[in-house]
Amino acid sequence: MIEIEDLPELRDPVVIAAFEGWNDAADAASSVLDHLVEVWEARVVGAVDPEDFYDFQVNRPVVGSHADGQRRITWPSTQVSVASPPGLDRDVILVRGIEPNMRWRQFCAELLAACDELGGRLVVTLGALLADTPHTRPIPVTGTATEPDLVDRLKLEQSTYEGPTGIVGVFQDACVRLDVPAVSYWAAVPHYVAQPPCPKATLALLGQLEDLLEVSIPLGELPEDARAWERGVDELAEEDEDIADYVRALEESRDTADLPEASGEAIAREFERYLKRRGDDTPGPA
Repeated sequence: MIEIEDLPELRDPVVIAAFEGWNDAADAASSVLDHLVEVWEARVVGAVDPEDFYDFQVNRPVVGSHADGQRRITWPSTQVSVASPPGLDRDVILVRGIEPNMRWRQFCAELLAACDELGGRLVVTLGALLADTPHTRPIPVTGTATEPDLVDRLKLEQSTYEGPTGIVGVFQDACVRLDVPAVSYWAAVPHYVAQPPCPKATLALLGQLEDLLEVSIPLGELPEDARAWERGVDELAEEDEDIADYVRALEESRDTADLPEASGEAIAREFERYLKRRGDDTPGPA
């Protein structure tokens, strides 16, 4: 079991989880957790025992020097952190780690038990997949939920996917079995630029979290990183005529499929986020 250090009293916390590996194309989902840990100054309160869940020949430990000059080994693991984001009337529990190599059901049970001990009542999982989508258009994000009221309130859908799944799917199933409401957001990363990072996909997932939590999340350098990423892919495409033709075909297909009203809704949501950030940046009374 995960031992929670100095069990904090949290305000109606929401759980946000992402895992490196099969569910994390271009590290887009795990990068969201890295960003949230940094901007919300989260502190680690527990971690799974890596000995129980990881094959160290697949996920090898790393040796390095720490600030005190001592040589130490860092083991692959999954950590549980907590944070109190400014402007949000509830706390968050952040679960960030690596897809385990074994004992998936026990892994999920231990994580959900730790989240329950911390008071988590809603779980949000993040994932990213490779897809036929052009890098020049907004990154598509699909959202699903496990309960009809969440589907209606958040305008999502219930998953109809059938096929192989990763730890995110198993974690979601564990939530269903324990009657824990769960939401899942997946970003579609252009498959022809699958190498991490993909800051544009990370930004798209952060936007969904902003809508869900109704709070502005500090973005730091991510917007500029996303623009630089897109310019870099543009340059690569210009150097290869076949890739350039393929991207143009994807753009035409995407533009034909996107309904004008759907595009309008996306623009409206982005404008609302912009206004919220402007409001958060406005200095208060002297």
